[in-house]
Amino acid sequence: MLELRDVSKKYGDKTALDGISLSLEPGIYGLLGPNGAGKSTLMNVITGNLRPTTGEVRWDGTEISSLGASYRSLLGYAPQQQGLYDSFSGIRFLSYMAALKGIPGKKQTEEIRRVLEFVNLTQAGRRPVRTYSGGMKQRLLIAQAVLGDPKCIVLDEPTAGLDPKERVRVRQQILALSGDRIIMVSTHVVSDIEPVATQILLLKAGKLIDQGTMEELCGKYKAARGLEEVYLRIFGEEEHDLSDRS
Repeated sequence: MLELRDVSKKYGDKTALDGISLSLEPGIYGLLGPNGAGKSTLMNVITGNLRPTTGEVRWDGTEISSLGASYRSLLGYAPQQQGLYDSFSGIRFLSYMAALKGIPGKKQTEEIRRVLEFVNLTQAGRRPVRTYSGGMKQRLLIAQAVLGDPKCIVLDEPTAGLDPKERVRVRQQILALSGDRIIMVSTHVVSDIEPVATQILLLKAGKLIDQGTMEELCGKYKAARGLEEVYLRIFGEEEHDLSDRS
């Protein structure tokens, strides 16, 4: 179980997160909110890249800062498209990430083969990353996130900038990862997460303003048209990305 206990994060006078409390068990969690809601900050607090100003994050009851490398081995994190080395081949990039995750060298070859197959990049593995399309780069980021079979996977805007076909492919991969893992997917595009999420988390101005299953939220807000209508009622149409209806 992953727990956030009254987590806040401030940058000077600005409050990016304000008293977030969550208990997450295996499942797919869609973190929805407009740009600037605090989604990326929350991702970085969960992954240990940022320390909260107040509150704590716990894994199975133990505060994550005391777990060190053992917590990092449980995590898979795919940020928005950044941190890719264009001169590296896909295999070299994954080898580098596997080493950072502490995966023994003798296990790396098989693990890299497994994740490339999972994201359908086996044939492109030896090509330079600079030759990859946007969708291929996003799939490569997902591949590095699942290296080592992590128990908690965090995906920050995994379909940003992708065409509808690639969005569908990424959604299918997210669904394939579910089971005994905690998967959190941050997005402001409702159609990215509506078909796959078991729980929806609604973040606005750093506050968790509501959460529940899609059915629970649609019933609460009397949203006959689904989660998109819930989003529009909470955040307003001007904040909603309607660029993809796939």
